[in-house]
Amino acid sequence: MGLIVIIAFIALVVAAVIEPYITGSNKYDGIVDVTTTQKHYGIVIDCGSSGSRVYLYSWPTHSGNPGDLLNMQQVTDEFGEIIHKKAKPGLSSFEDKPDKASDYISPLLDYVSKYIPRDLHKETPLYILATAGMRLIPEKAQKAILNDLQTDITKNYDFLVAENHFEVISGKLEGVYAWIAVNYVLDKFSHGPGDHELVSVRLPSESPNAPMHVRRRTVGMIDMGGGSVQIAFEVTNPKADLPKGLMAEVNLGCQNSDVDHTYRIYVTTFLEFGANSARERYEEMLIKKSLSYSDPYRGRNTTNAIQDPCLPKQMPLVTSPNENGRKYYFKGTGDFKKCRKMMKPLLNKTLACSYQPCSMNGIHQPGIDHERSKFYGFSEFWYSTEDVFGIGGPYQYSKLEHESEDFCKTSWSVLQERYKKHLYPKADVDRFKTQCFKGAWLATVLHEGFQFPEDYKNLIAAQLINKKDVQWTLGALIYRTRFLPLRDIQKSISTPSSTRSWTYIPRMFLNEYLIMLCIVIVLASILLYMKRLRLCPKKELSRVPSMSYFMTGENEAELGIRTIKGSNYL
Repeated sequence: MGLIVIIAFIALVVAAVIEPYITGSNKYDGIVDVTTTQKHYGIVIDCGSSGSRVYLYSWPTHSGNPGDLLNMQQVTDEFGEIIHKKAKPGLSSFEDKPDKASDYISPLLDYVSKYIPRDLHKETPLYILATAGMRLIPEKAQKAILNDLQTDITKNYDFLVAENHFEVISGKLEGVYAWIAVNYVLDKFSHGPGDHELVSVRLPSESPNAPMHVRRRTVGMIDMGGGSVQIAFEVTNPKADLPKGLMAEVNLGCQNSDVDHTYRIYVTTFLEFGANSARERYEEMLIKKSLSYSDPYRGRNTTNAIQDPCLPKQMPLVTSPNENGRKYYFKGTGDFKKCRKMMKPLLNKTLACSYQPCSMNGIHQPGIDHERSKFYGFSEFWYSTEDVFGIGGPYQYSKLEHESEDFCKTSWSVLQERYKKHLYPKADVDRFKTQCFKGAWLATVLHEGFQFPEDYKNLIAAQLINKKDVQWTLGALIYRTRFLPLRDIQKSISTPSSTRSWTYIPRMFLNEYLIMLCIVIVLASILLYMKRLRLCPKKELSRVPSMSYFMTGENEAELGIRTIKGSNYL
C-alpha cells in the first residue's frame, strides 16, 4: 500500500500545482507579472459654457496592489507642453442644429489621436462630459446633441465608448470630480503617513465597534468661477447627518468593498454666486436703491451717476442696455470696507435655514475644523489675489485687505498710468477694472458666507498644484476608471506570462476533475499492486497506516474523506 499512498500524494501535489493555470484564479497573492511597460491612455472632453477642451491622460500598467490607484499623468508633447486643445463656442450652441455637434468635436479628437499609438485606440476610454452651458438648454435638445455624438463619434473613431461616456453632469458631480483631482495630485489617497497628517475615520454604515480607518487627511476645495461657486470637503464625523442632496459617498477603490478608499464628501454649488454674476446682481441692487431717491434721473447720465464704493476712485462705468434699452452710469468712490458691507445682502443669509447651520442662500453647511483643515481656492481665488496684487499662494486676509484698500482708494487716472507702464503684467483690462469688486466679493463669500475666520491660515490660492494644472477632468477619469486595476490584476494572474496557452476551466468544475484524477490513479495503483502480489512470493508484510491515519486527531476514528456541505474543498 505504500506505493499507492506515494502515487496518490504525488497526484494531489501535481493537481495543486496546476490549479492556478487551469482555473485562472483571481486570488491576489501580492505578485503581478508585468511583462510590458506599455502605457494606457484616457481622453476627457470638458464641454463648458464658452467652449470645449480636450485633455489626454496616460498611466502605466497597474502595480498589482489593490490598495494603489492608477498613476495618471497629463500627456505632454516633445517640448514638454501639456496636450490640450479648445474649440469655441460651447457645445450648447448646437441646440438648434444638433446634427453638427460631432463635426464640432471631431477636430479635438483628430488632434489628440496623434499622441496615442494607433493599436491602443480600441482600449482608450473616451469621455465627453458637458457642464453648465448644456444644463441650461432643454432636455430634448441635450439628448439630440448627445445622440449625434454617440452615433457619429463611435462610427468615425474606434475609442472605447460606453453608453454613459457621453453625458451632461451635474454641478454636484463636477464638484466631486474637482475634489478628487486636487487630493489625487496632493497624494492624499496613498497609504502611510509620509509627510501627511493622518485622520481616523469610520463610515456611518459601519458598526460603532468597527476599527477606525487611519489614513491621510484630505483637503477641501473652493472654486469661484464667473457664474457659480463650488465648495467640497470630506466629512470625517460619522455622526454628521447630511442631507442627501449635499452629500456624496465616493469609493475610489477597485472593489466595492474597499472602505479604505471610501470618502463622504460635502459638496454644493451656488449658482449666480460667481464673481461676474455677483457683479450683475450688485449693479441691479444699486439701481433699485437709486430709484428710491427723490431724483428720478439718478444713474441716467455721467453727471448724476450712481456712487459705487466697489469701483476705484473716480472710475466711470456704463452698464449694457437692459431689457428696456436703458443704460445706467456708475462712478467709483473706492471704499473697500464699505463695498464689503454693501454686498452682504447678496449672500441671501436672511433666507430660512431648514437644516442648521447654514452658509449662504439657506443651504446647510456642516462644521469645519478650522484648526486642522486645509483648503485650496481656485479660479477667482487665484486671479483676485495674484493678477494685480501678486499675493497668490498662502492666503492672508490682512494682506488682501491692505492691498485692496490701497488699490480701491487710488484715483482711476493714476491706476491707468500705472497700467500703461506695464506694472500689472498679469492683469488684462477687464481684470483691472473689476479688481476692487472681485477682491471684496471673494473675501465676503469666504468669511461671511462660508464663515472662515479672517485669521484662517490654511487656505492656498492656487492655479497649479505641484506645477500641474489641476482640472476636474482628472478626477472624472480617476473615478470612472477605478475598476481598471482589478481588471489588470485578474488579467495578470490568469495570464502570468506571454507564453501561457492553458484553456480556462471554471472553478466550479475543478474539484470534480481532481477527484476523478485521484480515483483513477489510486485504482491503477491497486491493480498494479494486485498484479505484483500474484507475481511475487507471499511473505509476511508489516502493517503500514494510511495517510489519513496520520491526519486523524487523538481519540478519533479514521472516517476517511468527508465533504462539507456548501464547500468545494475536501
